[in-house]
Amino acid sequence: MGRVLGEARFAVAFTESMKETAQTQWPHARDKIYIQSQGVMTVPNAAFNWNTFLHRSGINQSADNLHIFLLVCGLRQVKDPLYLVDAFSEWHREEPNVYMVIVGPEVDPVFTREVKAKVKRTAGVRLLGEMPQGDLHAALRNCFAVVNSSMSEGMSAAILEAMDLEVPVLARNIPGNAAVVKHEVTGLLFSDPQDFVQLAKRLVREPALEKELVANGREYVRRYHSWQAERDTYQNLVRTLEGSTGE
Repeated sequence: MGRVLGEARFAVAFTESMKETAQTQWPHARDKIYIQSQGVMTVPNAAFNWNTFLHRSGINQSADNLHIFLLVCGLRQVKDPLYLVDAFSEWHREEPNVYMVIVGPEVDPVFTREVKAKVKRTAGVRLLGEMPQGDLHAALRNCFAVVNSSMSEGMSAAILEAMDLEVPVLARNIPGNAAVVKHEVTGLLFSDPQDFVQLAKRLVREPALEKELVANGREYVRRYHSWQAERDTYQNLVRTLEGSTGE
């Protein structure tokens, strides 16, 4: 990575802390690292049917009484999709109207088999494959909350998309997530599976908290994750390259 960075004209970090880490590792690259957070734009499919989605997930209850927690991730170990499964299943046995649905592509075939086997024997947890982006955005908009349980993240697109769609976020307290989710302001950060369940229960029983998180999250992405600003940054970097090439 150091050699590649040495040859690169520019590098872009999502956050100030990422830039600082890179500068510490590669001091020679200090002047070529720019900060630009990930932009977000959501386009939910207007034809998406939530009841069909629930049926595909094997959930045959009235949508009115359900609380669906959506975990969006590729099936690979760093995303840790099984981290919350046992604790969530225990909660589901207490309250049968809560479900966690894991949605995402089968990235690691060996790990995917492990996930499928675990989910198959676990009550209250479902697994769906990759979805078209418009359908995924529509599913996010219809669910009760979006969950991120990754061991490591750069900047989670699913978290930003959930905020943009005015859906509350519960995220594992890791540096990448904590950079975009401020606890009890733009979302909720959990430290372990039991903490997740307690926070999820609180979110269910406190509509005022949900409303506040959603409003703050939407304002946060509008202010700091504009896709137009992201586009402008990269266009300016490319123009700088083009200018230097013509010299």
